[in-house]
Amino acid sequence: MADFHQNGNIATLHNLRTGEPDVLVRELTAINETRKISLMLPSLFSELEGEALPRIIDELSQVPYLHRIIIGLDRADEEQYRYAKQFFSRLPQQHVVIWNESPRMQAIDTRLERLGLGPSEPGKGKNVWSCLGYLMACQDSAVVAIHDCDILTYDKEMLARLVYPVANPNFAYQMSKGFYPRIGGGKLNGRVSRMLVAPILIALKRVIGDRDYLDFLRSFRYPLSGEFAMRTNILPNLRMPSDWGLEIGVLSEAWRNFAPKSVCQVEISDAYDHKHQILSPEDKNKGLSRMSIDICKSIFRKLAADGTVFTEEIFRTLKATYYRSALDLLECYSNDAQMNGLTVDRHQEERAVELFAENIVEAGRIFLDNPHETPFIPTWSRVHSADQDLMMDRLKAAHLDFKEI
Repeated sequence: MADFHQNGNIATLHNLRTGEPDVLVRELTAINETRKISLMLPSLFSELEGEALPRIIDELSQVPYLHRIIIGLDRADEEQYRYAKQFFSRLPQQHVVIWNESPRMQAIDTRLERLGLGPSEPGKGKNVWSCLGYLMACQDSAVVAIHDCDILTYDKEMLARLVYPVANPNFAYQMSKGFYPRIGGGKLNGRVSRMLVAPILIALKRVIGDRDYLDFLRSFRYPLSGEFAMRTNILPNLRMPSDWGLEIGVLSEAWRNFAPKSVCQVEISDAYDHKHQILSPEDKNKGLSRMSIDICKSIFRKLAADGTVFTEEIFRTLKATYYRSALDLLECYSNDAQMNGLTVDRHQEERAVELFAENIVEAGRIFLDNPHETPFIPTWSRVHSADQDLMMDRLKAAHLDFKEI
């Protein structure tokens, strides 16, 4: 992916293979002296037993410029939390493991629910939101990076390249988004990005006309990447989706809050592979089926907030337009894969397209049937306004869990 193309909407920072990674590390280490850099790792306990996370921790142990690492741990009992503390103990950086299901944290969640501000459902969105609250309570970091814990091809250079654009005080970027080719096992991966997001953005433009928001999303080479970094001054008013539309939702917030010149995408890897979700055509509450519905809803909500009127007829037209666009792109992806010695299962790809087409209509139905839905977790600014002690009490609870359990 070594090119220097710019799309004209957001800055694209390439890896032209002309620099030495150690140069970025030395610069970031110097920057961290005055502009502290933190990392958040939203994790399921099951990921501690997988293949990816041990490698990630080995790589992070060699990173000298991180001030703090915050691990948000989901789906763990007390014994598993103890194990997690030991698992992460080899990190040389200041770090904390937040047990999201601990009695202390549940008491904080009850306070949020009484205020009507509790996250609507557990998941990655809530985990990230909770970790952001902890980071803001610490009040000592200028930059935060977030990435997933299932990256099989992780290398510490990924983090350096992701963080550098927002850590460098001479750059104006408030947010950076990672991109990379999704390849692994001799296959072209990234089905949801390739076969849902790319064609639905094309179809939306054809059906509802030009929208700056659609052009913004289409500017990202991999809009569903879970790797992004932000300056912490933007965090109090950041709205986090509670469902699987997290990545699109964060980009929508960037569109709402920043000028395009404040957002960049940065090439962080030559090859990237992680855990693959099942398609789950038989159950729309699981796997890529659930993910596709949540992503579509997230896009529809944002367009509606900007004044687009949706009807059942528009969603039916969108389904047909999407289907044709997706099949056209499938031909392109198949040819691209063949030229690069990769494989694409055309039958499975078309099955995914058919499922995604159905789920576009399903997402539209849910959107029309729930006009009063509030899918975003309240901002930390609002939480602090409602209960000025809650953020610090949550910080204390996390510290007590980490110290005493």
